Amino acid sequence: MHKSNLDYQTWAIAIYMFTTNLKGVSSMKLHRELEITQKSAWLLVSKLRKAYEVKDSKLKGIVEVDETYMGGKEANKHESKKLKAGRGTVGKTAVFGMKERESGRIVARVIADTKKETLQGLVRENTEEGTEIHSDENQSYKGLENHKTVNHSIGEYVKGNVHTNGIESMWAMFKRGHKGTYHKMSPKHLHRYVAEFVGRHNHRKSDTIDQMTDLVIGMNDKRLTYNQLVGSNA
Repeated sequence: MHKSNLDYQTWAIAIYMFTTNLKGVSSMKLHRELEITQKSAWLLVSKLRKAYEVKDSKLKGIVEVDETYMGGKEANKHESKKLKAGRGTVGKTAVFGMKERESGRIVARVIADTKKETLQGLVRENTEEGTEIHSDENQSYKGLENHKTVNHSIGEYVKGNVHTNGIESMWAMFKRGHKGTYHKMSPKHLHRYVAEFVGRHNHRKSDTIDQMTDLVIGMNDKRLTYNQLVGSNA
């Protein structure tokens, strides 16, 4: 809010809408509800997303890991924009996520690829020693210490206490927000949307006023200008 041209009431209403709408709130809706320009609304909501960008402490206990892909379907693209390089994940951006079973806390990152070195590096970087890792049958996780799997390809989704249902629920909410609220999440700004949905999820057990307070505190020392927003991934 530092040096903002918007008054505190506008910020307060925006923060309330941002924290209480589980599928997010678009800049167009903020533009209409707050009677500000769409440009101002987009910058405002981008600053709120940045407030959720935090350095995570390591996860422990049982941790579910999984990856998802974001982006439009090739079949729906204009012919001139189709990559024509296959099906499935072509033209999409990968997002990796981890959920601590006991606390429900999630860590997620936009990633360049889903290679073994990438995924296992993130698992080791973000978990304490001795953590039990649950994943699907993705071979990129093979070789992790204390690792258990379920095989989705044969219809196995739960094996005893082994499953990835928690992190998959996060992806489901994220994609409902994509489809129902934002409609498009560009690769350039995808990390902002990931931070938003992870941050909202991780604060969901708090009272609304505490969620709003935590978000304001999270804005400290996280300046974001319009030029930075349109010019880089700051």
